[in-house]
Amino acid sequence: MLKQAHIYIKGDVIGVGFRAWTKIQTKTIKVTGWVRNNFENEHVFGKGGGVEALFQGETNDIEKIIELIKTGPPVSRVDDVEVYWQEPKEVFESFEIKK
Repeated sequence: MLKQAHIYIKGDVIGVGFRAWTKIQTKTIKVTGWVRNNFENEHVFGKGGGVEALFQGETNDIEKIIELIKTGPPVSRVDDVEVYWQEPKEVFESFEIKK
């Protein structure tokens, strides 16, 4: 059954290749959705912004990618990851980096 998680990633995650690294991880863990930098939700991310992502797939695959996200690529620093499980409103066929 298709599941969906909307996540907010806080820390030093902008300008360090976090979005590209996330997309690469989705090649081995079969999830779809998107990832983007977010500078608009200061109440969520703080003044420096953060990364927002939406993952769709099987529950265990989404949980695997979230565990990887909590560590991030070597040049990043992940301080916190907020996860919100949702019912999918649309189905994504691939994983993309949004601008």
